[in-house]
Amino acid sequence: MTATATSTGTAAESGAAGTPRVSVARGYRFELVKLVSQWRIRLLVLACWIVPALFVAAVSRQSTLPSDTLFGRWMHATGWAGSLVVLGFSGSWALPLLTSLVAGDVFASEDRLGTWRHLLVAVGSHRRIFAAKALASLTVILLLVAGLAASSAAGGLVSVGNHPLVGLDGHLLSPSDTAGKVLLAWVCVLAPTLALAAIGLLGSVVLGRSPMGLLLPALVALAVQLAQMLPLPVALRLALPGYAFISWNGLFTGPVQTEPLLIGIAVGLVWAVTATALAYLLFLRRDFTQPTDDGSGRRALTTALLPLAVLLAATFGAVAVATPSTGSGITRDKVQRSVATAFAHLYRMQTGQLNRPAVTEAQLRTSAACTKSDGQDAQEGPGNDWRCVVSWHLPGVQVTGTAIYQLDLTADGRYVADGDGPKEVNGYFLVHTSEGDAPNPLWQFDGNVELLRSSPKG
Repeated sequence: MTATATSTGTAAESGAAGTPRVSVARGYRFELVKLVSQWRIRLLVLACWIVPALFVAAVSRQSTLPSDTLFGRWMHATGWAGSLVVLGFSGSWALPLLTSLVAGDVFASEDRLGTWRHLLVAVGSHRRIFAAKALASLTVILLLVAGLAASSAAGGLVSVGNHPLVGLDGHLLSPSDTAGKVLLAWVCVLAPTLALAAIGLLGSVVLGRSPMGLLLPALVALAVQLAQMLPLPVALRLALPGYAFISWNGLFTGPVQTEPLLIGIAVGLVWAVTATALAYLLFLRRDFTQPTDDGSGRRALTTALLPLAVLLAATFGAVAVATPSTGSGITRDKVQRSVATAFAHLYRMQTGQLNRPAVTEAQLRTSAACTKSDGQDAQEGPGNDWRCVVSWHLPGVQVTGTAIYQLDLTADGRYVADGDGPKEVNGYFLVHTSEGDAPNPLWQFDGNVELLRSSPKG
């Protein structure tokens, strides 16, 4: 052992013997104070608790809504839609950046400041230091997520009100049901957020003062987001750590699509536990006696990247066995069933707007005939070349009603159905009601195709 190492070890031992043992709780409070004393963390907390409310309130009062975002077209109708719009944006961009700035820097900051030996002498335990830093970063991240959820919901409820929400299959959710599902959706995205935070801890330990450690969660999230846009097998799609950022959509269908959501949560938690364990083991093996050794180097490939690659392969294999679906998960039958169901629900909504005689889904007997690429290609998979002809029947009317929709169907199963006539049904974005013009629910609507194999009853 070098002289530096000997002196450091002696100082640590004497410090540990001469001072009371620092508990994890005390170390946690110290690390939490260190985090919240940083100006950028304070700004992040302030922004997460204020900006979403201002954004939702401002957009809800605009004449043009973000209809290209999920639930964006309903921001005039209910305050809960704004919270879901913020949730979609947070899963793609905000939460990966927040985890990078918090968890990705919690260990690297000590390398930049050169304070590791002082901290080790004061605490006297690598394990307690790791636990305190991990818990402090987790607390701040949970505070940021809670701010995003509470602020966006408050902004929507104050500016628009507590009204029903139209689900992804066209059925109307009561305000109380909507509130519960919005809250549950925010809780569900904690799993992939924890996975990104654990990857941030791992990058901060392995890469030290290198800026790549700070950027690692955001880069992983970007790679996962790009992968979700590709026509991957369903099992591989579900095995990615950020799938729960998407699968919360299934809460707003009837029946609720619980299987992909539960798989996404489980995968996210497995990634969180594994990455945290890797970071912990590598931190214990770190040589703090060498000031120039900040943890970065060639071993980053084998100690961090390789185990995560093995984890991805293992989760892919487990999901493939549990849900044997190796294709895209998007078939013509599923598309037709989803479009027909959504149209039937929304037709009843339009009927109520126009004060027409009430009709049930059973009376409508709605069906859809969909083709992809005019029937030239395989009738499955994502694309913006899906065309559906919807047919329905009205009691006492001999003529069958028909409407045409062009579908833009993404690889994750979400689609936007754009009405292509007739104009009396879906050809115009407004309908004339007794209370004035109102958005036409059949002009455009969002839908969601279940990627996993349908149940025998489905």
